[in-house]
Amino acid sequence: MKGLVIWIILSISFWFVNYYYPSQYIENTFYTFVTLTLIHITFKIILDSQFSKKIKEKRTRYSFKKITSILYVGTFAAAVVAVWSEGAQEVTVAFGLVTAGIAFALQDVIKNLAGGVIIYLNRLYVVGDRIEINAKIGDVLDIGIFYTTILEIREWMSSDSPTGRITTIPNGLVISNNVNNYTKDHNYIWDEISMSLDYRSDVKYVQEKFLNIVTEQTSQFANQAEKSIQKMGEKYYLGDANVKPGIYMSLTDKEIFLKIRYTVETRLRGIVKDKISRLILDEIENAPYRIMTSTQTLNITDFPDIKLKKEEK
Repeated sequence: MKGLVIWIILSISFWFVNYYYPSQYIENTFYTFVTLTLIHITFKIILDSQFSKKIKEKRTRYSFKKITSILYVGTFAAAVVAVWSEGAQEVTVAFGLVTAGIAFALQDVIKNLAGGVIIYLNRLYVVGDRIEINAKIGDVLDIGIFYTTILEIREWMSSDSPTGRITTIPNGLVISNNVNNYTKDHNYIWDEISMSLDYRSDVKYVQEKFLNIVTEQTSQFANQAEKSIQKMGEKYYLGDANVKPGIYMSLTDKEIFLKIRYTVETRLRGIVKDKISRLILDEIENAPYRIMTSTQTLNITDFPDIKLKKEEK
């Protein structure tokens, strides 16, 4: 409010100066402050302060205020260009050269601003989403005009655990990099546990026991994921998606390779994987002669003769 009062005073002051000492530059300066005052009243007081209070949902109100901030800066920049372009040709050329120089010097800033606009218009992600950009993975805490702030996960931590670091990502990265969103429109992912079995294992017994464990631990996620996919079908073209747990097998000359695949909620991936792994380990310990894991071994069949010769003094 204090800044608004200053702009109003400056607008009035430049009007009086231009009234007694007419000048194109003074007039343009007057219109610049008037424009800033009107834009500030419209976006910051009416939309941001008054209208946003009527939005009850926190995430919607947050997104609305961020969009208002972007429009505020963009509208003011466009208005200033329009005001100063109405003067003499020399002023227009000079303004164009200055603008080009500023654009070159601030190309990263402009790129980040463009990225912020793309994020809001296309809703690439919103606050609360888990995303991956340029090998950085985390939960979105804030989406600014130029930067996105995330709570980082993985790195030196396993099982999708947070590292505790707050990472700032330039919005311009969304223009030239892939954006992986783990929670947009669908909050479930596929995960798997891999293991190797010896050929002496009872494969049918293993499949039955392991599948029962996985099904019991993930059936609720599979049901919810199936409903979520059906809902996604109203927005995207989707083929058949198997969300039920399964065990996939491949054979090598040394072992039976298993992939235990299942559906899980994104943020529970590490917890569920740990629980399933512990239950599988308990099953292996309870049936050691029916479930034998494969390990790399080295068989030594013979030792060469070694003769030691005592050195003479």
